Amino acid sequence: MAEEQSPPPGYSVSERYGPRVHRAVHHGALLLVLGALLFIVAMAVTQVGYGSSYSLTGNYISDLGAVNCGVFGGTGSISGHYACSPWHELFNVSIIIMGLLVILSAVLIRTAFPARLSRTIGLSLLALSGVGSVGVGLSPEDVNIAVHSGSAILAFVGGSLALIVLAFAMFRDTRWNGFRAYTFLSGWIALIALILFVSKVDLALGVGGMERLIVAPVLLWSLVAGTHLARIPTFAPRPFPKDSTP
Repeated sequence: MAEEQSPPPGYSVSERYGPRVHRAVHHGALLLVLGALLFIVAMAVTQVGYGSSYSLTGNYISDLGAVNCGVFGGTGSISGHYACSPWHELFNVSIIIMGLLVILSAVLIRTAFPARLSRTIGLSLLALSGVGSVGVGLSPEDVNIAVHSGSAILAFVGGSLALIVLAFAMFRDTRWNGFRAYTFLSGWIALIALILFVSKVDLALGVGGMERLIVAPVLLWSLVAGTHLARIPTFAPRPFPKDSTP
């Protein structure tokens, strides 16, 4: 529970502002939102450059970052298919930047959660998902499939588990009222989708649709939770009205 502000001496009229956060949390929240928005926009724009041959259900997200055009092999779930993305630089740079912003955000928003083990584990997992995102951008699928696949799994597992654990970190903290169940559910949706994806069960959504079902809950949570944190008042002093009674 965040402490409440008391009116300064000489003021007899007080105002209850409710739970607040440190100013660094606002900065981290904005970075979380910025990273998610940047990646979403970059995916959409890169897809336009890819052309009509790109399918949201038939193509992997990582096809947007393929450096070369052609069918490539290798090991892992994304091998042996055709990819050609003329604007791959935009996608790869955007996911690298998003990963870096997620890592920094995980550090800055830590005081928005009570100091307990679940906070440490949850935010560490969130940071690991950022590390995985950076690895995906630095190692496109047709350049180093092993590193790319490992980085993608790290991003997927880290992001989904982070939300599940952070839901527990939100207990008994009024700053997160209404967000605990949403965070917990979002994490489980992403994790179950990941398990099905790895098991090659696509629920008629195709490989691209299942991969997006893994990513979408975490991206949406970043936007929603980041916006929520950015709107919580900070600990910076706010003026109290003076008592007008004689």
